[in-house]
Amino acid sequence: MKFIARALAFFAAAMAPAALPAAAAADDAAGARVIVTYRAESTLRQPLALRGRPLPLHAAQLGPRIGLALTDRWVLGAHTQSVAARGLSAEALARRLRALPEVAAAEPVRRRRASEVPNDPFYGADQPAISPTVGQWYLRMPDQTLIAATNAESGWNLGTGSGAITVAVLDTGVRFDHPDFVKANGSRKLFAGYDFITRTGTAADGDGMDADASDPGDWSVSGDTCGAGRSSWHGTQTAGLIGAASNNGIGMASMGREVMVLPVRVLGKCGGWDDDIQAGMLWAAGLSTDSRLPTNTHPAKVLNMSLGSEGACGTYQAVVDQITAAGAVVVAAAGNGISGGGIVVDAPANCRGVISVAGARHTGTKVGYSNLGPDVTISAPAGNCVNVITGTPCLYPILTTINMGAQGPEANAYSDSFDASVGTSFAAPQVAGAVALMLSRNPTLTPAQIRSALQAGARPFPTSLPGINLPQCQAPSKTVPQDECYCTTSTCGAGLLDVGNSMALVVPSLRSPVASIVPTPAAPAPGDTVTLDSAGSGAFGERSIVTYAWSISSGSAVASLSGATNGPLATLVTNAIGSVTVQLLVVDNGGGTHTRSLTIDVRPPGSPAQPENGSGGGGALGAGWLAALAAAAAFIGRGRTKPRSPAA
Repeated sequence: MKFIARALAFFAAAMAPAALPAAAAADDAAGARVIVTYRAESTLRQPLALRGRPLPLHAAQLGPRIGLALTDRWVLGAHTQSVAARGLSAEALARRLRALPEVAAAEPVRRRRASEVPNDPFYGADQPAISPTVGQWYLRMPDQTLIAATNAESGWNLGTGSGAITVAVLDTGVRFDHPDFVKANGSRKLFAGYDFITRTGTAADGDGMDADASDPGDWSVSGDTCGAGRSSWHGTQTAGLIGAASNNGIGMASMGREVMVLPVRVLGKCGGWDDDIQAGMLWAAGLSTDSRLPTNTHPAKVLNMSLGSEGACGTYQAVVDQITAAGAVVVAAAGNGISGGGIVVDAPANCRGVISVAGARHTGTKVGYSNLGPDVTISAPAGNCVNVITGTPCLYPILTTINMGAQGPEANAYSDSFDASVGTSFAAPQVAGAVALMLSRNPTLTPAQIRSALQAGARPFPTSLPGINLPQCQAPSKTVPQDECYCTTSTCGAGLLDVGNSMALVVPSLRSPVASIVPTPAAPAPGDTVTLDSAGSGAFGERSIVTYAWSISSGSAVASLSGATNGPLATLVTNAIGSVTVQLLVVDNGGGTHTRSLTIDVRPPGSPAQPENGSGGGGALGAGWLAALAAAAAFIGRGRTKPRSPAA
């Protein structure tokens, strides 16, 4: 198959120690770059650039100390910048800088590549057609065949997104002229964005950074470091999955439906470079302090990064920390393992605080090419083809917006069964779109709360499938790949993305069950055995309580629990006069929780019963609970109405 041969050539060229072509070598020699972080006691640490103040001139001060002419590049934080030098490698420059007492860390700027090209035996042929037979299967409600489908339809019943929420797509740029980025009323789904590529050999648009985030194409030839390949239109594909116009009568629906997209161009020919990418991340989140850049008037609450390469998180961690501290969420693809299967998670998806997304087949198993490991947060559909017969259609690709140009832009279209989009690059934007939906419904959510809701709402991975004999996924290696396998929570994240479940967890009227405690007898005396009954507890809608946890929060000298403490009933044995407070935590099958406390007075025999003293926000099953339950039932009933499907 042509595409498999091209993919193999791509990876062979990327790993071979071939010489750079003259143009690329000159570009690299002019821009051997290192990201530098200064020590706390260094005089270079102050002042660093803030908006409206001069750019730092630390390169001019550092250069003489290592015998090189350095130039300042990007400001990447309060104490971090990138510098460049000629005539040596980035690794050599980093070694010299690390030796300086003023420098806390110096890391070479490396190239990062888009993740969409997998080396996978199920990848389809590259022949033009229109839609796959199954359409946008990954957005529908899951069933026995489409186990990994994301249940977006149920999520849309709780909200189809808000134009007040922006998702930044850090990628190759976009084709602004694609018709599916225009809503039915004529308004656009894309903000202008910015181009952060500073190396002309990578940019492929004739210049460096500028205000034009359009994708000119990222095709390469046999002399390039990444080998020959046609333009990927990768940013257009990821942007379409997040925010293509929906209900506009043409093309596809997107996960984010009404949310806005901010294109941030950081990838070009053969990928992109760390400092350009990190500068783009900070600007996308509205945090850039580089005075050369325009103010981002549409800062993103979600950043999608369908890019990466092997290695540790490194300097990305400080950037991610700034972004998450500001309340924005970074979503990144776990990466596609080289040589046929998954290995350890790529950077920056392995950074602390990043929502890292692995790829699942339609059956819910790990797709062969997806990386895996404990860094993964959640899994989502990445596309798979089932068959390997040349010329036959890919059965379960990810349909999305694309351009048909092999080099420069030509006609806009959609990926299909013969020009299939598969890869963790296309799993990540589904999660980013889901996060945007959650923020649209509840803008107060923190990054930690979003992560919790995604994980609590995730559906379990299948552990066996009829007629499919697979190994269980194991801890990953840096070099030994793993093909398709049955996922575990330590290898593929908390489970399969379920947009409906996670959306329900962030809607205040739906997310919490109610715990109830009824003691019998209600007025015990010392030596009595009290039955604690949770029968009045309840969960909203079609959910049910799956976990009970009883405990004593105070008064353990007055009474103690006896027997099991994880069922709907518990036993309390009293032994002294006084008060004891028992506590019940309930968890429903959507991850919703509620804690109920009840203080029981143990009195001398014959004393009258006292009213219960409850706390925890739920109360016993009474008029308030019944009213809330009725309202929730009505809401869930409305939620079953199927949203209007866009024309395909």
